[in-house]
Amino acid sequence: MFFLAGCAYAPGLSMQKGLETDVMSQRSNLSNIGAAAIEPAIQDTAAVRELVRITPDLIRQQRASQVSEVSADVRGLFGVAKPYQIGPGDVLNIVVWDHPELVLAPAGSSAATDTSSLSTVGNGYNVSADGYIQFPYVGGIRLGGLTEFEARDVLAKQLSKYVKQPRITLRIQSYRSGRIYVDGEVSTPGLQSINDIPMTLPEAINRAGGFTALADRSSISLSRGGKTTAIDLQQLTELGINPSRILLNKGDMVRVLSKEESKVYVLGEVTRPVAQPLRNGRLSLNEALGEAGGINTTTGDPKQVYVVRALADGQAQIFHLDASSAMAYAISEGFALKPRDVVYVDPAPVVRWNRLISQILPSALAINNTTSAVNR
Repeated sequence: MFFLAGCAYAPGLSMQKGLETDVMSQRSNLSNIGAAAIEPAIQDTAAVRELVRITPDLIRQQRASQVSEVSADVRGLFGVAKPYQIGPGDVLNIVVWDHPELVLAPAGSSAATDTSSLSTVGNGYNVSADGYIQFPYVGGIRLGGLTEFEARDVLAKQLSKYVKQPRITLRIQSYRSGRIYVDGEVSTPGLQSINDIPMTLPEAINRAGGFTALADRSSISLSRGGKTTAIDLQQLTELGINPSRILLNKGDMVRVLSKEESKVYVLGEVTRPVAQPLRNGRLSLNEALGEAGGINTTTGDPKQVYVVRALADGQAQIFHLDASSAMAYAISEGFALKPRDVVYVDPAPVVRWNRLISQILPSALAINNTTSAVNR
């Protein structure tokens, strides 16, 4: 009789008869979810800012609010590549044709040329911190901030005071004045020297061995001058913008974040609860449920699918989907999840009732057995 009464009390598979549009009525419905997996947002309904039904209108609103252009911060990173400028620490190779006495002797050479006053590395001229090199006859000459061709012309002009119509070849032998640092989900993190090939963001990642399998292309941070800018390569590609327009400067730090840092959690009455990483920043509700094997057809209530989203002010926004119809799958495909969203499928009412009975019955039997023993 006890079980028959229970079945009469909670017939069918619908836990709620519908969600009212009034916010207070919506919050009263939340108490029926009662899952520890999404506490405290569910059980403490005061922490819930609003409950929103997932409908075609909501999907249209989401799509309309999607960013259609890159942020001003990212645009500020765009630039046009310029010829490399000589900087402190660079090593220059300089040849004055037909004047072997002006060729710097290699390190360890017994040549008579006095190189004690020359700041050299190997057989090159090292650029000092203030941009100068020491050159025979000319002495100190500032080449820092100039391109190879500009430096050649400046040196030739000064040397022409001592050598008639000097023909000079000037090359950067070693690029050491500028470096950037690449970290995170790349194959070979570390320092990279900026050379005559423009150091764009894709170039830096390529030199670091490319992305690892866990790299999140939608979550790259670039730190410059104390400011960090978030870059979404996926978004740039979708907008038809070449990521190579992002030029890196000396001292920049690039970090490629992991997909593991942007997961959604699918819990409740699904085939297999899962923590699913977003795919380059994108994952729909339908895809998340699919990764969890779908709603458990035996224990789950397809009318009660929830997405719990934490807000910056400590409150939660909860979205509700009635997935009992075929159209719901199309709707859920359009609902975009965000990192750390919790997808929760509520148990069917009869399952909740049976679980309640399974907890109460042992205690009731124990009390009954104790009473019978006392009465004997």
